[in-house]
Amino acid sequence: MSKSLEEVHESITTEGKKTGFRKILAFLGPAYLISVGYMDPGNWATDLAGGSQFGYSLLWVLLMSNIMALLLQSLSARLGIVTQRDLAQASRETYTPFINYILYFLAEIAIAACDLAEVLGMAIGINLLFDIPLLYGVLITVLDTFLLLFLINKGIRKMEAFIITLVAIIGLSFVFEMIFAQPELHKVIAGLVPTLPNQDALYIAIGIIGATVMPHNLYLHSSLVQTRKFKKDKAGIKQAIKYNFIDSTIALNLAFFVNAAILILAAATFYKSGMYEVAEIQDAHQFLAPLLGTKWAAILFAVALIAAGQSSTITGTLAGQIVMEGYLNLRIQPWVRRIITRLIAIVPAVVVILVYGESVTGKMLVFSQVLLSLQLGFAIIPLIHFVSDKSKMKGFHINKTTQISAWIIALIIVSLNIKLVFDEIENWIKTTQNPIYLWVTVVPLAIGFLVLLLYIVFKPFVSKYKNYIDNHSPHHTKLKLDSLKNYTKKHIAISVDFSSADEKAIQHAVDLGGINAHYTLIHVVESVGALFYGNKVGDHETAIDKALLDNYFEALTSKGYTVTTKLGFGKPSKIISTIVNEGNYDVLIMGTHGHTGIKDILFGTTVNMVRHKIAIPLLLVKD
Repeated sequence: MSKSLEEVHESITTEGKKTGFRKILAFLGPAYLISVGYMDPGNWATDLAGGSQFGYSLLWVLLMSNIMALLLQSLSARLGIVTQRDLAQASRETYTPFINYILYFLAEIAIAACDLAEVLGMAIGINLLFDIPLLYGVLITVLDTFLLLFLINKGIRKMEAFIITLVAIIGLSFVFEMIFAQPELHKVIAGLVPTLPNQDALYIAIGIIGATVMPHNLYLHSSLVQTRKFKKDKAGIKQAIKYNFIDSTIALNLAFFVNAAILILAAATFYKSGMYEVAEIQDAHQFLAPLLGTKWAAILFAVALIAAGQSSTITGTLAGQIVMEGYLNLRIQPWVRRIITRLIAIVPAVVVILVYGESVTGKMLVFSQVLLSLQLGFAIIPLIHFVSDKSKMKGFHINKTTQISAWIIALIIVSLNIKLVFDEIENWIKTTQNPIYLWVTVVPLAIGFLVLLLYIVFKPFVSKYKNYIDNHSPHHTKLKLDSLKNYTKKHIAISVDFSSADEKAIQHAVDLGGINAHYTLIHVVESVGALFYGNKVGDHETAIDKALLDNYFEALTSKGYTVTTKLGFGKPSKIISTIVNEGNYDVLIMGTHGHTGIKDILFGTTVNMVRHKIAIPLLLVKD
């Protein structure tokens, strides 16, 4: 398993910083990249609708959403710190390939939907500020893909500084908006008391929660915390968890301030003036200047919107990289991956604007939030299972109180989002001219997702119960051994992947076979080129892998061992099995990466698939 965001993994050291402030400063950063997802254009739409229709009365929903988000993001950070795996990688090691492909597909759809909202938001901001047509604004957003490439090549600290600057611009813009709007303080405080004026308020509240807790942020946070290098002992991990929680608390409270400011601005202007139907971002911008008596109100609103869209698109694209590499272990050129991610969002935006015009942007934002709602449970529930697992978390699993709180939050979020999806489907069926198409496509799809959700919820509990029964059942097996002989196997295959696991695997092999055995080193190139072109690929990654394999060969032959090498191309599980089955080997030795679970599936899908396809013994050597 490759490292998450390998190009910046452990690129920032926290060691040697002894003072409390310097130590905290070394850890600060990841949560600010996360926080922009909580103030993206999708949030703006729901906050504007809530403030214009119900005044200050839904502020408590924002506060509750912020508390939920803080707990979930802290769990995500804990997973990354303790296991050195992001959420996608942890899922890949836990679930079957079929389930992982579905989870990957859903995660990509959610990221594309989120990116769609952010692309539209930034394009609307450009349109409002510079009077550039919305379609051109959408096309301009392609450029920030290259900005992301530039920033990540400069290092994660430069990217964090850029994002923090954008967050500061958003925050300062709304500080001035609050000064212009002069909200009624006693009503703001009263809005923090839970209340729902009517059924429509419940719908908006669901939308606010759905737009606040973003699934891609859970993948992103579990990866970004791994950019910090710290001691992996008990004290070091405990300290990293503490400082990342401080980081999350500060950053997410800033996001809460921005969301609350948008809702308060809508309440103090539109609701107060009797304009209860202002939900479109363009309308809000148009009415701010005359209502507040200054052109700066509208200008700052557009500037903040551009900053929110720009920062959110950068983090959304990063999340796309993490999801692809984590679920599929698929590595492609960064610029190709980011262009593809952006095009997935831009193409539907361009098509809809060309066909239906600019007036449907609000509906597209709502639709993107519905798609996000579909995926949310598939990120939250595995996360809770993982951080509750004692063996996976190496003693840093969450306590019972936190588990109960997390499951209550998951139940609330998933229930509300299921209702949101149900209401949308019901509305589509009522308004469409041919509802039969929805009954045979959308409805079965929604039911399928619900079944998958239930599977993810209950499968770990069933597995734990089965393991408990199996491990506590008495077995009185009598071993029937004809004789005990010294090991005489002389042709040993060793699978290598140029990770830290190789050294122990090779050491075990030579301990097993000695100087007289014949050793074959097998490595599989799994780049995209290798998958498509096989041994004709000739790319840079193949050249590097061949050079590393030659280094292993020279190191062993110089010590007197008889060694051959095999370089395969494609999917490791398939190629390793083919090489082993076609050769005359006595045993295959593979290194693993320190997993401690009971089932061998926890060693990864490659090992799991190879062991079923080969006819010789397989020896797993734990790193």
